[in-house]
Amino acid sequence: MLEIYLYAIISVIIVSLISLVGIFVLSFRDELIHKILFLLVSVSAGTLFGVSIIDLIPQAFAEGPNEVLMSFFILLGILIFFMLEKFLHWKHVHDVEEDCVDELHAGRKTKGGDFSIKPVGRLVLISDGVHNFIDGIIIATSYFVSIEVGIATTIAIVLHEIPQEIGDFGVLLHAGYTRTRALFMNLLSALTAVVGTLATLLIGSSVENIIPFIAAFAGGAFLYIAGSDLIPEIHKTSDVKRSLLQFLGILIGITLIFLLLFI
Repeated sequence: MLEIYLYAIISVIIVSLISLVGIFVLSFRDELIHKILFLLVSVSAGTLFGVSIIDLIPQAFAEGPNEVLMSFFILLGILIFFMLEKFLHWKHVHDVEEDCVDELHAGRKTKGGDFSIKPVGRLVLISDGVHNFIDGIIIATSYFVSIEVGIATTIAIVLHEIPQEIGDFGVLLHAGYTRTRALFMNLLSALTAVVGTLATLLIGSSVENIIPFIAAFAGGAFLYIAGSDLIPEIHKTSDVKRSLLQFLGILIGITLIFLLLFI
């Protein structure tokens, strides 16, 4: 049993560190990041649609008690993230107004702060945290089956995480985070996988029963973020060449998730 615990913890740490894949962007010049940012957002939209429709929702329907209940949790994910974004938008506007008043009274120009972060950045972090929590549960339960199955599952999750983490990093930059902070926040979100693994190791493999419900909820959340936040951002570009590149980026994101099903 100790061996299972050790393998599971090491595996989930490796998976969590995949969130640092965006570190290679830190060496890029600001001009280059600005040029490729629109493409990263497109790839992220594709990966979110892909993970939701190709991975999470089919998993929920296959493993859940019935399709109607799973559909309810998908809708629940959409509705809760709708309300969450409403709250974040309200807070965003309130903070901007409050900061402007404070700066005006102080006789200074606004320098900017957390209020400048777009709500989509926080939504991505929360939804990705839920998804990573599921990954943590899956890693731990797979090691309850056997060491070999656990290792194979870890490799599969790592390969799934790489394209999504790159896309998430691009969305965080687009939302207004600095490169260093985006990397740090992405890592914090990834660490929920560690929480999922530890919870499973402490409670036992029975926690696997809640995976379909969490998968359905996360699938709905990803659909909402991709459809209501990322796609409208992509539509802001009217240039034909950039629009074609964005379409290609969405296809790349979807294709990567689809191909990973065969690994």
